[in-house]
Amino acid sequence: MQSTKKITKAMELIAASRIVRAQQRVLAARPYSDQVLQVLHHLSQGGAASVSPLLLPRPDDQVRTVEYVVMAGDRGLSGAFNTGNIRTAELAINAERAAGRDVVLVTVGKKAESYFRFRKYAIAAAINGIVDRPTYEDARRVAAEVLPRFEDGDIQRVQLVYTEFLSAGSQRVVNRRFLPLDAAAMGLSATERDAHDGPTSDYEYEPDPTEILDALLPRYVEARLFGALLSSSASFFAAQQRAMASASENAEELITKLTRLRNRARQDAITTEIMEIVGGAEALSHTQGSHE
Repeated sequence: MQSTKKITKAMELIAASRIVRAQQRVLAARPYSDQVLQVLHHLSQGGAASVSPLLLPRPDDQVRTVEYVVMAGDRGLSGAFNTGNIRTAELAINAERAAGRDVVLVTVGKKAESYFRFRKYAIAAAINGIVDRPTYEDARRVAAEVLPRFEDGDIQRVQLVYTEFLSAGSQRVVNRRFLPLDAAAMGLSATERDAHDGPTSDYEYEPDPTEILDALLPRYVEARLFGALLSSSASFFAAQQRAMASASENAEELITKLTRLRNRARQDAITTEIMEIVGGAEALSHTQGSHE
């Protein structure tokens, strides 16, 4: 137990140090995504009217196939981090199937892949080894698995299941619609453009604003995926730090209990030996006295 405690304490300290770096990366990635969204908003105000399938809303009755991108960890020893994501995804997938829809599954992380493969779920793509330190190229790999099927119309909606990092002590599992993009929330709908008050900057675009908008939308999708990967990575280390801290506390309690049991057993053994010696000495003295 003392050896186990040393391991869990070391893992706790490592996870705690990685949380800080992961949180810094989450914060550092937000300005890029915000700036891309701002450029898209300016393009919309400049007259861009995209007909990209990424913005095409689809009523629920027209959704035949849904793709789920499930993000989990590559390793365990992280409390309920993996099981929370997997359970949320599985319940949602079962609900989609009960509604008569087909489901396409993309897993990120070995734990998600092994769980769904063991239960005979069809996995369209499995991307592993990126949760510890995700890069933008990793986000592009995930996007390359998602975008073609959606743009071709093979799937009509994409859901993203991951753990959102709120702070070092607070994370939550979310099942969020990823595609199609919400044009109203992005400020790209006609209603949002008409509702804009105040003066706006006038830009000259080369090439056409619509062409630029269509080219930037996939980059925005990649940026959102990158943000989800970074959030999932930070959440993993936060969950691991808590799990290892709890394991270290439990190990300390067990060490205390086992030490007491060992001391009690040793005292009982010493008492028994003393009693045997005393008893043997008394028996020997009685024997010598009877001979005299």
